[in-house]
This record gives sequence, structure tokens and C-alpha cells, in this order.
Amino acid sequence: MTVPMRKLSADGSVDPQGVEPEAKQPDTVLSGGSRTMKRIAVVGCGGSGKSTLARRLSGILILPLTHLDGIYYDGRWNPLSQQEFVAQQERLTAAERWVIEGNYAGTLPIRLAAADTVIFLDLPAVTCLRGVLQRRWRYRGGQHRTEGVYDRITWNFIRYVLGYRRTMRPRVGDLIQEHGSHAQLITLTSRRQANKLIDHMRRAECCRQMLPRVPAVRWCG
Repeated sequence: MTVPMRKLSADGSVDPQGVEPEAKQPDTVLSGGSRTMKRIAVVGCGGSGKSTLARRLSGILILPLTHLDGIYYDGRWNPLSQQEFVAQQERLTAAERWVIEGNYAGTLPIRLAAADTVIFLDLPAVTCLRGVLQRRWRYRGGQHRTEGVYDRITWNFIRYVLGYRRTMRPRVGDLIQEHGSHAQLITLTSRRQANKLIDHMRRAECCRQMLPRVPAVRWCG
């Protein structure tokens, strides 16, 4: 598997590993067993697939999932106050296990400081724009809280997507370096890589469940 990643195993592959069978909620381990995945922050441009990836991770790892758009906006797209938005994230990240997806660079340090894993979806602008249009075609706009889809397209949003790699990516990278250097960083640059990561995670969990007496199972891509 060719996922750009900090703190990889020696062969450059993602290496999920199971844990003791007695654990009711297993900790998935990457990078040769050096890090667990219990608190995952998913960031990236609009249309990059954050909601989908976070939803799939949450299902595989049995982790509580939060879509930040669902906290920030009410049913009429009115934003939450910055003070309350910060307080909500501080409360969420104080928990032991979670997946939180969303960019919101102004409050990203809160999530980075508490995360043990950061997944950065660094996809090309044309791929993200295609994702935005596909989402509109499927959901026809509006808020769909069950799926974590908050679909509102404006010209400012289109410009944001097109310029994300030039303007936002450096800022996000700096924030990760400053506040999340302790965390495992997984950078995905295509939907194929995202799908491969999910496949590896699912295989590791299936193997753990099928072989309950084996303390650890290692998958090398």
C-alpha cells in the first residue's frame, strides 16, 4: 500500500495489528504496532471525502463519530458562536475514543492536541470539485445528518475548493506540525488510497474476530 504516511513500518506499508481478545473495543494499531487509533481527526478540503471516510472508520473501529458541520450549523444554516463551538470540541475531544471530521482551521488545534491519529485527505482540486458535484447530484442539497452530509454550494465555497491546496494546505500542515506532531499522520492523495486504507482496516478487524485466541495479527500490504 502506497499511502504517504509519517512513522510507517520499514517497508512503507500500512500495518494494522489486532489486540488482546479480552478488549471489548479493540484498539487498531498502525505503523508496526507503535500507535493505536482511538482518537482520529479527519481533515481535508470540501468534497475530499471526509464524511464518508470518517463514517466508515467509525463503523469498523466502533468509535463515536462527530461531523463538525452538524455542530456548527443549525437547521437553517445559522452558525454556532465561536465560544460555544470551541467548548463543544473541548468536550468531545476529552473523551477517550472518537472520530471527528471537519476542517475549521480556527479550532483545529483543539482536535490535533487530543488526537492520536490525524488523517489528511490531500486530494487534487478537480477531484474534490467532482466530489462536491456528485454529492449535490445524490442529495440535492440541504442537510442530511444521518449521513453527515451538509450540502450548500456557493461561489465562495467553489473558490475555496479550487484554491485549497494553494492557500489552506500550508496552513493545515503548519498546524499539524505545531499541535499534532505527537500523532500518527496519514496523508491520502487519492480516493484509491482512502479505499485501500479502509480495506486494510476491515481485514484486520475481521481477522481479529475470526481468531480470538491469537493476541495479535499483523497485515502487511
